[in-house]
Amino acid sequence: MYRKQVRRRRATLVLLVVACLVMISTSFSEGDDGPLHSAQNGVGSILTPLQEGADRALKPFRDLVNWFDETFDARGENEQLKEENQELRDELTKAQERYEEGLERKKITDVTAAEELASLERIDATVIGRSASAWTQTLQVDKGRRDGVSVDDAVVTGDGLVGRVASVTGGSSRVALLTDQETAVTARVLKRGPLGVVGAEVGDPDDLILELIEGGEEVDPGSELVTSGFANEEGLRSRYPAGIPIGEIRESDPGEQALQQRVHVKPFADLDRIVHVAVLGRGSGDSG
Repeated sequence: MYRKQVRRRRATLVLLVVACLVMISTSFSEGDDGPLHSAQNGVGSILTPLQEGADRALKPFRDLVNWFDETFDARGENEQLKEENQELRDELTKAQERYEEGLERKKITDVTAAEELASLERIDATVIGRSASAWTQTLQVDKGRRDGVSVDDAVVTGDGLVGRVASVTGGSSRVALLTDQETAVTARVLKRGPLGVVGAEVGDPDDLILELIEGGEEVDPGSELVTSGFANEEGLRSRYPAGIPIGEIRESDPGEQALQQRVHVKPFADLDRIVHVAVLGRGSGDSG
């Protein structure tokens, strides 16, 4: 029984193949108005409206699918553009930082090129921390004993003196600013002006006070101060080498000078916005 079914199926398949070959041959050999072409055209005329109707019915679904595809593609492109835009902003920020650092280092080079400072070792450093209160004004920098930094080394920016190294570890240093209550600097007014000691004004971290050592000489507003590099016959020396710019006289009251020998000084360096500094040489001595 099973073999008869297999033989019938094989015979049916052979007949269908033969019929298809006959129809194909006939279709190629007959003219356009032959019976096969006529039947084909008739079937096409029946199915074409059905196909068009199906296309119109399915169009909203196809459009919806296309909309999702386009939306996801657009979102992907948008995310990619955002990432590329962020990368460009990061690169621009880094380039701007490098440019500003280059300018600051150039200014520091100009300051340290003075004849009095030419023999000192320059160690470039970057500020990594800050501590400020009514009495202490300090910075933390990323260079220390391993880099050649020592306690009492002078610290400068491209605008002038900012302070001295107060303590050192292997890889970092604490810098006491000019506005720190423990900091004092011997200074002189340019153009062979009088000597004095510059220190912080109590209660005003943005102001420095010059206490004149050599009284009797008036100091005019706008006069510039530099470190004096003070030394005497007993071997007492300033912690700071001579010739580092400090600031300018902010206001001068002759009456106050005569009685108290004190004048107000504005530092050249913006002590609140220090980023890049240079440590100069090794300080020594027992005085400011």
